[in-house]
Amino acid sequence: MPIDIKQGHSEQRTGMRGRGEFIALIAAVMAINALAIDIMLPGLQEIGASLGVESENHRQFVITAYLLGLGVSQLFYGPLSDRFGRRIPLFVGTSIYIVTALAAAFTTSFSMLILLRVLQGIGAAGTRVISVSIVRDLYGGRQMAEVMSLIMMVFMILPVIAPATGQFIMLFGEWHLIFVFMAVSAAVVMVWVYFRMPETLAVEKRRSLSITSLAQSFSLVLTNRVAFFYMLGTSFILGTLFGFIGSSQQIYVGIYELGELFPLAFAVVAATMALSSFLNSRFVGRYGMRRISQTMLFVFIGFSLLWFVLSLSFEGPVPLFLLLPLYMVIMFSFGQITSNFNALAMEPLGAVAGTASSVLGFTQTTVGATLGAIIGQSFDGTTTPIALGFTILGIISFICMLIAERGKLFASQHQAPKP
Repeated sequence: MPIDIKQGHSEQRTGMRGRGEFIALIAAVMAINALAIDIMLPGLQEIGASLGVESENHRQFVITAYLLGLGVSQLFYGPLSDRFGRRIPLFVGTSIYIVTALAAAFTTSFSMLILLRVLQGIGAAGTRVISVSIVRDLYGGRQMAEVMSLIMMVFMILPVIAPATGQFIMLFGEWHLIFVFMAVSAAVVMVWVYFRMPETLAVEKRRSLSITSLAQSFSLVLTNRVAFFYMLGTSFILGTLFGFIGSSQQIYVGIYELGELFPLAFAVVAATMALSSFLNSRFVGRYGMRRISQTMLFVFIGFSLLWFVLSLSFEGPVPLFLLLPLYMVIMFSFGQITSNFNALAMEPLGAVAGTASSVLGFTQTTVGATLGAIIGQSFDGTTTPIALGFTILGIISFICMLIAERGKLFASQHQAPKP
């Protein structure tokens, strides 16, 4: 049986075989959530045909519904995990995820599938909130950013292989088997968590679920200028990712006619994000979260604008040999922006890590999913709306970052503005 964490260094406190197992396990827990998005992409066309969905853009609701359920329910997991610890809410949420995935495997209605996807997202929210809370329980400052970058590096292996996995699964049956695979994968990870991840929140640090206590926790999150505006900045940047994911099948298969090579193109970009997270883990200790993320935000905006200009310059779509390198650079910068923005938002909120993680997750996912849906639904057979969305949201994120930093760029950790 798992044993509660004792005092000591972070690696000793987890009771694991060093930091490597901790990083792998947290990445696996987070992957439960991501798997429900990326593995679905090759099956969207088959789902639409099977369930009578006429509009190609409406197929994207399979992704959007999940993200909205994921976003809204995160508000509840944070306070619950601050009250009852990290393990119990995680197991409850993952159980909901598993049951709804199995139910989706047998549905014959698109409306019912959308409802089940919302419920599946509600269950998966616990994996997102509690993973970040556990990391914050054990690490702080640049060390937290380094650990989160390593977790994201491992985590980003999933988008590299998930679409190909989904396509491989459909060789043996219809899209329903993908949901069975989700349920089984989540169950395996939870067995790992049960035996190897002890409770990280000490009893004396747990907070009451009273209205007063909850109000104080939410107030700490929403009134801290640095946390609040870095949270918003991350939300806008995430909108670009969700927008592209939702329409990626239409872009790669519909515009560029890649067919079965679609997972390969998706994997190339995802591998770039994994490399970005790895390099961030190596350099964040030397250069700091602010300098890296702010530099990468300039790169993100600049290359998004270049993409938009090119999309207007060609009579047809931007050639794939230009689009892929452009998008790889954009997503490389995305990886370093989000890792560090999240760490900067969480850094002042260690006393309410669970609630802070839930508020951040709720805002980032719901705002990002909504903006991503707007971008995705604007798909018109070209990449122009996507490129424009990237540019606009990147600029808005830059404005949020300026407010958080009181207009000062590239500050060191010691020069960071006060809340």
